[in-house]
Amino acid sequence: MTNTRPVPLTTGSGEPPAHDSYAALRFRNFCILLSGAFVAAFAQQMLTVAIGWELFERTNSALVLGGVGLAQIIPIIVLFLPSGYIVDLYSRKTIFLVSLTFLGLASLGLAALSALHGSLWLIYACLAVMGAAQSFSGPASAVLVSQVVPEHLFENATAWRTSSGHLASVLGPASGGFLIALFNGATFVYVLSAAAFIIISLLMLTLRVRSRDQPQKGTQARSLKTVVEGLQFLGRTQVMLAAMTLDLFAVLFGGATTLLPIFASDILHVGAIGLGWLQAADSVGAVGMALFLAHRPPFRHAGQTLLLAIIGFGLATIVFGLSHWFWLSFLMLFVLGGLDNINMLIRGTLTLVRTPDHMRGRVSAATSLFVGTSNQLGGFESGLAAQLLGPIPAVVFGGVGTIAVVATVALIWPELRRMRTIRESSASAQMTT
Repeated sequence: MTNTRPVPLTTGSGEPPAHDSYAALRFRNFCILLSGAFVAAFAQQMLTVAIGWELFERTNSALVLGGVGLAQIIPIIVLFLPSGYIVDLYSRKTIFLVSLTFLGLASLGLAALSALHGSLWLIYACLAVMGAAQSFSGPASAVLVSQVVPEHLFENATAWRTSSGHLASVLGPASGGFLIALFNGATFVYVLSAAAFIIISLLMLTLRVRSRDQPQKGTQARSLKTVVEGLQFLGRTQVMLAAMTLDLFAVLFGGATTLLPIFASDILHVGAIGLGWLQAADSVGAVGMALFLAHRPPFRHAGQTLLLAIIGFGLATIVFGLSHWFWLSFLMLFVLGGLDNINMLIRGTLTLVRTPDHMRGRVSAATSLFVGTSNQLGGFESGLAAQLLGPIPAVVFGGVGTIAVVATVALIWPELRRMRTIRESSASAQMTT
């Protein structure tokens, strides 16, 4: 790792303007990191489509498709504590680069198994390797932001990161489906994804990051207490715990997107084409909101904004559940994506600003685990509720539950209600350690 300060794309010795919407993008190294994260997310989205399509074509089994998510989530659950610890202990740039390399190798393995019609268990093994690599690449990529832009730009940088991630979630699946149709199979998608990961790895070699201020591996105690310190920090930092709780239960109760095939077929009667539009709506809304947030000054009432965004998320979920008009349903999903992006921006920036640098890897790994598992559990909860109550009551009650969670969190953690700017003095975070 080269311990140099990031180099702005513009000349001059002063800091970027306080309300410069493109301030983070004026740092060369942030642009490199952002490009790498976007291409990696794009490749992973293509892989998700390709794997699902190929396995269902080969087996015609929903259970086999369910195993895809399981094969990737188990390594993330098992490794989230050691991965966060390692990200804090060693060079984050090197960890990100090595993780990308393993993602590329796993993609090449999938390409070979696809071409040779290899064993299903070997495919799951490649997916497990990818899950393990993602357990390291996610936290490393997230906390590297703090080493390529100054602290006053964390919110702006997070806005651009979320924007690129949502854009990848829109373009990746569409590109994967197009390439599968064009080449009459998924093999080329795997090869292209592997090439993308390799190119990003080479690009990361040019990334130059600031030296870290906190104790490195030679001065950190190696103990179980050190490994779980990130969870303990979250438990003590009330604002971050409240924001994570909001996100966890909003996703758990507001999982309307899981039931989209039912709504498209039986309620809105729009078929496969309409389903495609509905599935893209929340991502398009998230991209639009991310671009809007990147062009506005930092939040002045961040706590209230977060609470109102989650309330709006619950209300939009209720309207979607009651709607029998396609375009109203599309609009509500669009709104859901936009409001969820506000939640992601505030939570992601809090993680960077309120966490000491020597603990950012562990805290980021913990938040990634909770967010990832809540997505999986939210889908299961929505499916179970729809089976017991029907799809419309399941979605409506989910929206009501989301609003109830906001009220509960606001009462339990008044610190969140009172939070003004996300970027407060980092000393407040240090005092909790």
